[in-house]
Amino acid sequence: MSQPERLSKLAVSPDEAAAALFQALNFSQRLPGMSAQDQVTMAIALSRDEPYALGADSRRPEAAPRGTVTQQQWSGSRLYPDTTRDWWVYVPAQLDAAMPAPLMVFQDGARYLGPEADVPAVFDTLIAAGEMAPTIGLFVNPGDKGPGLPLWGGSDNRSIEYDSLGDTYARFLVEELIPQVAQGHRLSSDPTERAICGLSSGGICAFNAAWERPDAFSKVVSHCGSFVDIRGGHALAPMVRRGPARPLRVFLQTGTQDLDVVFGHWVHANRDLAAALAYQGIEHRLVVGEGGHSLKHGGAIFPDTLRWLWRRTS
Repeated sequence: MSQPERLSKLAVSPDEAAAALFQALNFSQRLPGMSAQDQVTMAIALSRDEPYALGADSRRPEAAPRGTVTQQQWSGSRLYPDTTRDWWVYVPAQLDAAMPAPLMVFQDGARYLGPEADVPAVFDTLIAAGEMAPTIGLFVNPGDKGPGLPLWGGSDNRSIEYDSLGDTYARFLVEELIPQVAQGHRLSSDPTERAICGLSSGGICAFNAAWERPDAFSKVVSHCGSFVDIRGGHALAPMVRRGPARPLRVFLQTGTQDLDVVFGHWVHANRDLAAALAYQGIEHRLVVGEGGHSLKHGGAIFPDTLRWLWRRTS
């Protein structure tokens, strides 16, 4: 579809499309390098109506014990110097302080705490029902200052942290942030009791962290994962094929209206990764819905995603 056809489909001008995009992204200024074509594509993918809503399992029963969420700030990173970030810890009411607790880490943590997924409510519901062990949640925002995205620009550190391959972000969690949580809570060091989750660039970040450090994380959830050529993410599927395989359990979600921009095609990229995981015999699921580049579908199915992720196998 040409740029004029995209604009006609959206029935707006390039400036109106850009305004819709930045409202959807909550940006205060334009990304200077984003083309008008990609502005239109992003605006469609981020603002379209989707047939998904949170279900009963995302609304805790009145009788379910309620976990606590505490917020902190971190500005002492050696691996990402000169950055500050907010982070939160969810502690279930049923936590047994004498037992090492499972841990699940969320990139773009504030978003997963919000109404699109309401992870604390889902945790409360599944833990109360005995469908999930009492699990501590670590919700991490990206660093506040950085170079932004390649080509498009920006001013935060999210792309450097999330889109880059290699073990730096995994080390940031394992060496710097998780020890902060461990000061107040006894955490399991068993990778089968460690999970990591993210949306978009946070999704590739979650998978890459587990791929680099399967000793630290064995379970992955990626929503609309950006397995495309932002900072080399398109190389992950070939890397998986060449192995060696890791003992992972991977859940991938995307939508038929996900992004197709200068960096790549999100649905094709997720399918390529799923095919590579199948080639290696790595346990995984790929769910392709009808939505765009959002957390609406992933949030709606998140309770069932957790049931699959944390299920015990004989």
